[in-house]
Amino acid sequence: MNASPAIAAIDWGTTRLRAWLLDGAGRVLAEQRGDDGLITAREAGFSAVLERHLAAMRAPATLPVVICGMAGSRQGWIEAPYVDVPAPIDAILRGAIRVPGTTRDIRIVPGLAQRLADAPDVMRGEETQLAGAGLPATGRHVVCMPGTHSKWVVVDNGAVAGFGTWPTGELFSVLATHSILRHSLGEQPAPVIPDNAQFHRWCRQALEEGGDVSSRLFAVRAAGLLQDLKADDAAARLSGLLIGGEIASALRRYPVGDAPVVLVGSGALAALYGAALEMAGLVVRQVDADVAVRAGLFAAARQNGMIAGKEQSA
Repeated sequence: MNASPAIAAIDWGTTRLRAWLLDGAGRVLAEQRGDDGLITAREAGFSAVLERHLAAMRAPATLPVVICGMAGSRQGWIEAPYVDVPAPIDAILRGAIRVPGTTRDIRIVPGLAQRLADAPDVMRGEETQLAGAGLPATGRHVVCMPGTHSKWVVVDNGAVAGFGTWPTGELFSVLATHSILRHSLGEQPAPVIPDNAQFHRWCRQALEEGGDVSSRLFAVRAAGLLQDLKADDAAARLSGLLIGGEIASALRRYPVGDAPVVLVGSGALAALYGAALEMAGLVVRQVDADVAVRAGLFAAARQNGMIAGKEQSA
Protein backbone atom coordinates (compact mmCIF):
# COMPACT_ATOMS: atom_id res chain seq x y z
CA MET A 1 0.00 0.00 0.00
CA ASN A 2 1.78 3.14 -1.23
CA ALA A 3 -0.53 5.82 0.20
CA SER A 4 -1.64 5.92 3.82
CA PRO A 5 -5.33 5.30 4.59
CA ALA A 6 -7.22 8.21 6.10
CA ILE A 7 -10.53 6.48 6.85
CA ALA A 8 -12.23 3.09 6.71
CA ALA A 9 -15.64 3.36 5.03
CA ILE A 10 -18.24 0.67 5.71
CA ASP A 11 -21.62 0.05 4.06
CA TRP A 12 -23.28 -2.41 6.45
CA GLY A 13 -26.49 -3.91 5.11
CA THR A 14 -28.88 -6.56 6.37
CA THR A 15 -27.08 -9.45 4.68
CA ARG A 16 -23.92 -7.96 3.15
CA LEU A 17 -21.01 -5.77 4.21
CA ARG A 18 -18.76 -3.70 1.97
CA ALA A 19 -15.61 -2.11 3.34
CA TRP A 20 -12.98 0.18 1.84
CA LEU A 21 -9.83 1.90 2.98
CA LEU A 22 -9.73 5.41 1.52
CA ASP A 23 -6.83 7.84 1.37
CA GLY A 24 -7.03 11.56 2.11
CA ALA A 25 -8.44 12.24 -1.36
CA GLY A 26 -11.10 9.52 -1.14
CA ARG A 27 -9.29 7.07 -3.41
CA VAL A 28 -9.71 3.34 -2.75
CA LEU A 29 -6.61 1.64 -1.30
CA ALA A 30 -8.18 -1.70 -0.30
CA GLU A 31 -11.57 -3.38 -0.40
CA GLN A 32 -13.42 -6.17 1.41
CA ARG A 33 -16.87 -7.68 0.82
CA GLY A 34 -18.64 -10.41 2.69
CA ASP A 35 -21.86 -12.00 3.92
CA ASP A 36 -21.40 -10.31 7.29
CA GLY A 37 -24.49 -8.16 7.36
CA LEU A 38 -26.69 -7.27 10.30
CA ILE A 39 -28.04 -10.81 10.71
CA THR A 40 -24.59 -12.40 11.00
CA ALA A 41 -23.00 -9.56 12.97
CA ARG A 42 -25.64 -9.68 15.70
CA GLU A 43 -24.47 -13.19 16.56
CA ALA A 44 -20.74 -12.84 15.87
CA GLY A 45 -20.47 -9.34 17.35
CA PHE A 46 -20.21 -6.12 15.36
CA SER A 47 -16.80 -5.19 16.70
CA ALA A 48 -15.35 -8.63 15.93
CA VAL A 49 -16.71 -8.63 12.37
CA LEU A 50 -15.45 -5.11 11.72
CA GLU A 51 -11.97 -5.79 13.09
CA ARG A 52 -11.67 -8.95 11.01
CA HIS A 53 -12.36 -7.03 7.82
CA LEU A 54 -10.05 -4.19 8.84
CA ALA A 55 -7.26 -6.66 9.61
CA ALA A 56 -7.71 -8.26 6.19
CA MET A 57 -7.13 -4.83 4.66
CA ARG A 58 -4.17 -4.18 7.00
CA ALA A 59 -5.80 -1.12 8.49
CA PRO A 60 -3.82 0.65 11.24
CA ALA A 61 -5.11 0.08 14.77
CA THR A 62 -5.96 3.78 15.18
CA LEU A 63 -7.69 4.27 11.81
CA PRO A 64 -11.12 5.90 12.24
CA VAL A 65 -14.19 4.21 10.76
CA VAL A 66 -17.37 5.70 9.30
CA ILE A 67 -20.37 3.42 8.75
CA CYS A 68 -23.76 3.68 7.08
CA GLY A 69 -26.64 1.23 6.84
CA MET A 70 -28.23 -1.29 9.16
CA ALA A 71 -25.46 -1.23 11.77
CA GLY A 72 -27.20 1.94 12.94
CA SER A 73 -30.68 0.38 13.16
CA ARG A 74 -32.52 -0.49 16.36
CA GLN A 75 -31.35 -4.10 15.90
CA GLY A 76 -27.81 -3.03 14.99
CA TRP A 77 -24.61 -2.13 16.80
CA ILE A 78 -25.99 1.09 18.23
CA GLU A 79 -29.07 2.96 17.10
CA ALA A 80 -28.37 6.12 15.13
CA PRO A 81 -31.70 7.94 15.52
CA TYR A 82 -33.49 8.89 12.33
CA VAL A 83 -33.27 12.44 11.03
CA ASP A 84 -36.69 13.74 10.02
CA VAL A 85 -37.23 15.05 6.51
CA PRO A 86 -37.08 17.65 5.14
CA ALA A 87 -33.38 17.77 6.00
CA PRO A 88 -30.24 19.14 4.31
CA ILE A 89 -27.96 16.30 3.21
CA ASP A 90 -24.91 17.88 4.90
CA ALA A 91 -26.80 18.10 8.19
CA ILE A 92 -27.71 14.40 7.95
CA LEU A 93 -24.05 13.48 7.60
CA ARG A 94 -23.08 15.69 10.53
CA GLY A 95 -25.52 13.72 12.68
CA ALA A 96 -23.27 10.64 12.71
CA ILE A 97 -23.09 9.20 16.23
CA ARG A 98 -20.00 7.73 17.88
CA VAL A 99 -19.96 4.08 18.99
CA PRO A 100 -19.07 4.09 22.70
CA GLY A 101 -16.53 1.80 24.35
CA THR A 102 -14.24 1.41 21.33
CA THR A 103 -10.59 2.39 21.03
CA ARG A 104 -11.15 3.53 17.45
CA ASP A 105 -13.20 6.56 16.47
CA ILE A 106 -16.20 4.75 14.95
CA ARG A 107 -19.24 6.72 13.80
CA ILE A 108 -22.52 5.68 12.20
CA VAL A 109 -24.48 7.90 9.83
CA PRO A 110 -28.18 8.19 10.76
CA GLY A 111 -31.02 7.14 8.52
CA LEU A 112 -34.01 9.23 7.45
CA ALA A 113 -37.61 9.21 8.63
CA GLN A 114 -40.67 10.58 6.87
CA ARG A 115 -43.39 11.01 9.46
CA LEU A 116 -46.32 11.90 7.21
CA ALA A 117 -49.57 10.39 8.49
CA ASP A 118 -50.48 8.94 5.09
CA ALA A 119 -46.96 8.12 3.89
CA PRO A 120 -44.66 7.06 6.77
CA ASP A 121 -41.31 5.80 5.54
CA VAL A 122 -37.71 5.18 6.58
CA MET A 123 -34.33 4.57 4.96
CA ARG A 124 -30.84 3.60 6.08
CA GLY A 125 -27.84 3.67 3.77
CA GLU A 126 -29.47 5.37 0.82
CA GLU A 127 -29.04 8.79 2.46
CA THR A 128 -25.27 8.27 2.22
CA GLN A 129 -25.54 7.33 -1.47
CA LEU A 130 -27.48 10.55 -2.01
CA ALA A 131 -24.64 12.52 -0.42
CA GLY A 132 -22.18 10.96 -2.87
CA ALA A 133 -24.34 11.05 -6.00
CA GLY A 134 -23.00 14.39 -7.21
CA LEU A 135 -26.36 16.16 -7.12
CA PRO A 136 -26.26 19.88 -7.95
CA ALA A 137 -26.60 22.10 -4.88
CA THR A 138 -29.58 23.92 -6.36
CA GLY A 139 -32.76 22.86 -8.09
CA ARG A 140 -35.16 19.95 -7.74
CA HIS A 141 -33.88 16.44 -8.46
CA VAL A 142 -35.70 13.08 -8.54
CA VAL A 143 -33.50 10.12 -7.63
CA CYS A 144 -34.31 6.45 -8.29
CA MET A 145 -32.41 3.94 -6.14
CA PRO A 146 -33.38 0.39 -7.18
CA GLY A 147 -33.01 -2.58 -4.88
CA THR A 148 -34.94 -5.07 -2.79
CA HIS A 149 -36.78 -2.02 -1.46
CA SER A 150 -36.42 0.63 -4.16
CA LYS A 151 -36.30 4.23 -2.99
CA TRP A 152 -37.48 7.27 -4.91
CA VAL A 153 -36.25 10.52 -3.41
CA VAL A 154 -36.88 14.20 -4.08
CA VAL A 155 -33.93 16.47 -3.29
CA ASP A 156 -34.70 20.19 -3.35
CA ASN A 157 -31.82 22.69 -3.13
CA GLY A 158 -29.55 20.22 -1.32
CA ALA A 159 -32.19 18.93 1.11
CA VAL A 160 -34.16 15.69 1.09
CA ALA A 161 -37.73 16.89 0.72
CA GLY A 162 -39.44 13.49 0.71
CA PHE A 163 -39.16 9.88 -0.39
CA GLY A 164 -41.05 6.67 -0.97
CA THR A 165 -40.31 2.94 -0.94
CA TRP A 166 -41.42 0.41 -3.54
CA PRO A 167 -40.54 -3.19 -2.42
CA THR A 168 -40.22 -4.35 -6.02
CA GLY A 169 -37.29 -6.73 -5.53
CA GLU A 170 -38.99 -8.35 -2.55
CA LEU A 171 -42.25 -8.72 -4.47
CA PHE A 172 -40.42 -10.46 -7.31
CA SER A 173 -38.80 -12.86 -4.83
CA VAL A 174 -42.05 -13.62 -3.00
CA LEU A 175 -44.02 -14.16 -6.21
CA ALA A 176 -41.25 -16.26 -7.76
CA THR A 177 -40.83 -18.56 -4.75
CA HIS A 178 -44.08 -18.53 -2.76
CA SER A 179 -46.89 -18.05 -5.27
CA ILE A 180 -48.44 -20.02 -8.12
CA LEU A 181 -45.99 -18.24 -10.43
CA ARG A 182 -43.16 -20.39 -9.09
CA HIS A 183 -44.37 -23.17 -11.40
CA SER A 184 -43.73 -20.88 -14.37
CA LEU A 185 -40.39 -19.40 -13.29
CA GLY A 186 -38.82 -22.62 -11.98
CA GLU A 187 -36.74 -23.18 -8.86
CA GLN A 188 -33.92 -20.86 -9.97
CA PRO A 189 -35.41 -17.88 -11.89
CA ALA A 190 -33.06 -16.89 -14.67
CA PRO A 191 -31.35 -13.48 -14.54
CA VAL A 192 -33.27 -10.98 -16.64
CA ILE A 193 -31.45 -8.99 -19.32
CA PRO A 194 -32.64 -5.57 -20.53
CA ASP A 195 -33.02 -6.57 -24.19
CA ASN A 196 -35.36 -9.48 -23.47
CA ALA A 197 -38.48 -8.97 -25.62
CA GLN A 198 -40.83 -10.10 -22.83
CA PHE A 199 -39.25 -7.62 -20.40
CA HIS A 200 -39.71 -4.79 -22.90
CA ARG A 201 -43.26 -5.68 -23.84
CA TRP A 202 -44.61 -6.00 -20.34
CA CYS A 203 -42.67 -3.11 -18.90
CA ARG A 204 -44.22 -0.89 -21.56
CA GLN A 205 -47.63 -2.41 -20.80
CA ALA A 206 -47.29 -1.56 -17.11
CA LEU A 207 -46.14 1.97 -17.92
CA GLU A 208 -49.05 2.54 -20.30
CA GLU A 209 -51.57 1.21 -17.79
CA GLY A 210 -50.27 3.47 -15.04
CA GLY A 211 -48.76 0.80 -12.84
CA ASP A 212 -51.85 -1.37 -12.26
CA VAL A 213 -50.13 -4.74 -12.62
CA SER A 214 -52.11 -7.00 -10.29
CA SER A 215 -54.54 -8.03 -13.04
CA ARG A 216 -51.59 -9.01 -15.27
CA LEU A 217 -49.71 -11.24 -12.82
CA PHE A 218 -51.69 -14.45 -13.19
CA ALA A 219 -51.30 -14.17 -16.95
CA VAL A 220 -47.65 -15.18 -16.43
CA ARG A 221 -48.90 -18.58 -15.26
CA ALA A 222 -51.61 -18.78 -17.90
CA ALA A 223 -49.13 -17.99 -20.68
CA GLY A 224 -47.00 -20.91 -19.55
CA LEU A 225 -49.98 -23.26 -19.73
CA LEU A 226 -51.57 -21.97 -22.93
CA GLN A 227 -48.78 -20.32 -24.93
CA ASP A 228 -45.71 -22.33 -23.90
CA LEU A 229 -44.05 -19.32 -22.20
CA LYS A 230 -40.59 -20.52 -21.14
CA ALA A 231 -39.21 -20.02 -17.63
CA ASP A 232 -36.62 -17.42 -18.71
CA ASP A 233 -39.27 -15.36 -20.47
CA ALA A 234 -41.69 -15.78 -17.56
CA ALA A 235 -39.07 -14.23 -15.24
CA ALA A 236 -38.50 -11.40 -17.71
CA ARG A 237 -42.24 -10.80 -18.03
CA LEU A 238 -42.70 -10.63 -14.26
CA SER A 239 -39.71 -8.32 -13.89
CA GLY A 240 -40.99 -6.02 -16.62
CA LEU A 241 -44.43 -5.81 -15.06
CA LEU A 242 -43.12 -5.04 -11.57
CA ILE A 243 -40.44 -2.53 -12.60
CA GLY A 244 -42.77 -0.80 -15.06
CA GLY A 245 -45.46 -0.66 -12.40
CA GLU A 246 -43.05 0.85 -9.88
CA ILE A 247 -41.88 3.54 -12.28
CA ALA A 248 -45.41 4.48 -13.35
CA SER A 249 -46.50 4.75 -9.71
CA ALA A 250 -43.42 6.72 -8.65
CA LEU A 251 -43.77 9.21 -11.51
CA ARG A 252 -47.34 9.97 -10.47
CA ARG A 253 -46.11 10.79 -6.97
CA TYR A 254 -42.92 12.57 -8.02
CA PRO A 255 -43.28 14.30 -11.42
CA VAL A 256 -39.87 14.68 -13.02
CA GLY A 257 -40.28 17.68 -15.32
CA ASP A 258 -37.40 18.44 -17.68
CA ALA A 259 -34.55 17.35 -15.41
CA PRO A 260 -33.01 13.89 -15.81
CA VAL A 261 -33.85 11.14 -13.36
CA VAL A 262 -30.74 10.31 -11.33
CA LEU A 263 -30.42 6.51 -11.26
CA VAL A 264 -28.18 5.33 -8.41
CA GLY A 265 -27.49 1.64 -8.90
CA SER A 266 -25.06 -0.94 -10.18
CA GLY A 267 -24.92 -4.18 -12.11
CA ALA A 268 -27.80 -5.94 -13.84
CA LEU A 269 -30.51 -4.23 -11.80
CA ALA A 270 -29.32 -0.76 -12.77
CA ALA A 271 -29.32 -1.84 -16.41
CA LEU A 272 -32.94 -3.02 -16.16
CA TYR A 273 -34.06 0.22 -14.52
CA GLY A 274 -32.11 2.29 -17.01
CA ALA A 275 -33.89 0.56 -19.89
CA ALA A 276 -37.29 0.90 -18.19
CA LEU A 277 -36.82 4.61 -17.44
CA GLU A 278 -35.89 5.23 -21.06
CA MET A 279 -39.04 3.34 -22.12
CA ALA A 280 -40.93 5.83 -19.97
CA GLY A 281 -39.45 8.62 -22.11
CA LEU A 282 -37.12 9.94 -19.43
CA VAL A 283 -33.57 11.22 -19.63
CA VAL A 284 -31.42 9.23 -17.20
CA ARG A 285 -28.17 10.15 -15.44
CA GLN A 286 -26.61 7.00 -14.04
CA VAL A 287 -24.46 6.97 -10.90
CA ASP A 288 -22.69 3.81 -9.75
CA ALA A 289 -23.98 2.85 -6.30
CA ASP A 290 -20.58 1.77 -4.98
CA VAL A 291 -18.97 5.03 -6.08
CA ALA A 292 -21.83 7.01 -4.51
CA VAL A 293 -21.74 5.31 -1.12
CA ARG A 294 -17.95 5.62 -0.89
CA ALA A 295 -18.15 9.32 -1.75
CA GLY A 296 -20.97 9.81 0.77
CA LEU A 297 -19.06 8.05 3.55
CA PHE A 298 -15.95 10.11 2.75
CA ALA A 299 -18.07 13.28 2.92
CA ALA A 300 -19.48 12.16 6.28
CA ALA A 301 -15.96 11.64 7.62
CA ARG A 302 -15.00 15.15 6.54
CA GLN A 303 -18.17 16.68 7.96
CA ASN A 304 -17.39 15.08 11.33
CA GLY A 305 -13.70 16.03 11.41
CA MET A 306 -12.52 12.42 11.22
CA ILE A 307 -9.97 12.91 8.43
CA ALA A 308 -6.58 14.36 9.34
CA GLY A 309 -6.17 17.95 8.30
CA LYS A 310 -9.92 18.52 7.98
CA GLU A 311 -11.78 20.61 10.51
CA GLN A 312 -15.33 19.78 11.44
CA SER A 313 -17.82 21.79 9.42
CA ALA A 314 -19.98 24.31 11.21
